[in-house]
Amino acid sequence: MGRLAHRTAPGFTYFVSTKTWQNYAIFQVPEAAQIVMWCLAHYRDAGAYLLHEFVVMPDHLHVLLTPTKDVTLEKAVQLIKGRSSHDIHVRRGSHTPVWQVGFHEESVRDAKDFAQKSEYIWMNPVRAQLVDRPKDWPFGSIAGKFKLDPMPERLKDLASGAKAPQMRAAYVGAKAPTP
Repeated sequence: MGRLAHRTAPGFTYFVSTKTWQNYAIFQVPEAAQIVMWCLAHYRDAGAYLLHEFVVMPDHLHVLLTPTKDVTLEKAVQLIKGRSSHDIHVRRGSHTPVWQVGFHEESVRDAKDFAQKSEYIWMNPVRAQLVDRPKDWPFGSIAGKFKLDPMPERLKDLASGAKAPQMRAAYVGAKAPTP
């Protein structure tokens, strides 16, 4: 089976999920989870994307982001996964793969969809029975440790009844199906 292309367009917001290599609980080690969070914040501050929400789970990552006009979604994910993998290898003296190849993305349609995906991210550690309340999970945006970007105006406009612009799919890169 061939690899699937990512359907992306500039200025759109995406809910991205990606897993660790062989679903290992790599981010159960706080140091590794903190490296991923640092990478998310670093590339946000570098202007690669707007960072809206995220959660680093023991064996996967969910992130809500809007790539900037000069950065594709695939490049944004590559930056996060590549740098975090490199830094984890350096810090922990390991060469074991960190991330599974590929990622899964969903376009965020409007403000309601943005809110639903944000809540999904916040509640992920609760549903996994890692904490009782979302704010108790230290490896997520809801813990309040990182600067986040607000919902894009484009999504707010769609909530007010404005007609959604046509998405022209730019097929970039490839992804492996995530089981």
